[in-house]
Amino acid sequence: MSDLYERIISQRDALPRLMERIPGFTGYLDLTARRAADRMIRDYVSGEVQKRLTRLADIGKRLLDSEGGLSRMSKLESARSKWQLYHDRVKAAAPGYQGFFELKKVDALALEHLYSFDDAQLRFVDRLDEAVTALDQAVRDQADVGAAIEALEQAAVEANEAFLLRDDVVAQIGQAK
Repeated sequence: MSDLYERIISQRDALPRLMERIPGFTGYLDLTARRAADRMIRDYVSGEVQKRLTRLADIGKRLLDSEGGLSRMSKLESARSKWQLYHDRVKAAAPGYQGFFELKKVDALALEHLYSFDDAQLRFVDRLDEAVTALDQAVRDQADVGAAIEALEQAAVEANEAFLLRDDVVAQIGQAK
């Protein structure tokens, strides 16, 4: 398994953090509520990412107006498009994990891993927020803009990889009939 996978599943107590941040989220234990819980997480994460993408567009306009900003727009657009891809994956992915949603009993360890991956999606929202804030400050100060864009892009790469790994975890749960 990848280092990112190991980092994500090593996080403990993910369910209480998810319940604290997402109003109404109770988890996947109730068979009838699994699809709703999955959709609730996706809606929350995609909504939060969209807010940061809007802010990022405003920062991009200011960067373009700044000295040397045009030369950085290609790299910024690359980072922004990776975050847009993440947003679109999270928002549009169908909760089509029939096996998972039909299972009456799910292994506790498998659920813990899934909660860790869901919690990781929230942590990526936090990383995006931090990266956008850092870029905003770098543009204002006209210093370290390149490093701020690189950090934004690296976080997006990891967020996309983590979401694909989450899909793998859910698929594995569904196959464990």
